[in-house]
Amino acid sequence: MKILAVCGSGLGSSFMLEMNIKKVLTQLGVDAEVEHTDLASATEGSADIFIMSSDLANSTSLKNVISLNSIINLAELKEKLEEVLKAKGVL
Repeated sequence: MKILAVCGSGLGSSFMLEMNIKKVLTQLGVDAEVEHTDLASATEGSADIFIMSSDLANSTSLKNVISLNSIINLAELKEKLEEVLKAKGVL
C-alpha cells in the first residue's frame, strides 16, 4: 500500500505530514510506503491513499483522499486513517 502526503508545494508541510503518517502507522502496526508530494504531482493511481489539508482536498478530484482539518493533529490523523484502513481491510 502506498500513501501520499500532499501539500501545495510538496516541501515542508507535506514532509511533516509524511512523518506524522509514519508515526501513526507504527502505532497501528501497519506497514506502508509513505512519500510526500505537491498537489500537481499527485495523480490518480500514484497512491492508494492521499492525505492532505481540507482546503486542498476541496480543490482536487482525486479519489481515496483523507481530508484533515489540521495536518498537525495526530489524533485526527489516526482516527481518519484508521477508518480508511479498516474499510480497505488492512486493519
